[in-house]
Amino acid sequence: MDAELVDRAVKGDREAFSRLLERHYDFVHAIAWRWSGNVSDAEDIAQDVCIRLGSAIRGFRGSSRFRTWLYTLTLNAVRDHQRRRARDERKIRAYATDRTLVGPSPGDDEDRHEALWAAVRALPEKQCDAVLLVYAEGLSHAAAADVLGCSEATVSWHVHEARKRLRTLLGREAV
Repeated sequence: MDAELVDRAVKGDREAFSRLLERHYDFVHAIAWRWSGNVSDAEDIAQDVCIRLGSAIRGFRGSSRFRTWLYTLTLNAVRDHQRRRARDERKIRAYATDRTLVGPSPGDDEDRHEALWAAVRALPEKQCDAVLLVYAEGLSHAAAADVLGCSEATVSWHVHEARKRLRTLLGREAV
C-alpha cells in the first residue's frame, strides 16, 4: 500500500501525499516524542517533518523502505530542533544536562524512568541515536544500523559505550 502511495506522491499526487501523511503521522509523532521527551516539542517536530516531507518526497528513490527513510527524516528534524533549542537556551541551562543532575526520588519508578531517558538524550548524538533506536523503538542492531547509515557493529559499540556513560551519569549499576 505504501509503495503505491509513495510512487504517486513522488509524481505529485496530492491525494496520495495526504494519505501518506495521515497514515504515518502517529508514527512520526511517536518517534519525535520518544526522542525529544516532550509532547510540545514532539508536536512541533512532527509538523516540521510534514512540511519537510512535502519537498523531500520527490527525492525519495526507493533504495530503502519508506518507513526507514521516514525514520531518518524524523531523526534529522529532531536533531535540528534540539540544536535550535540548545542555541536558544545556551545562556540559561541546557535542558538535558539539568535533567541528569536532578536525581529521581528513591523508590519512584516514574521519576527514575524519566531521569533515565533524560540522561539518554544527554548522551553524545550517535550514542543517543543508537540507544533510542534499539531500546525505545525496539529495532534490532541491524535495523538501527540501516536507519543510521552505519554498520551493525558500530551500533553495538555505541550502545555499549552509552551504557557505560549512563552508569556514570546515573550513578547506578542497573542501567
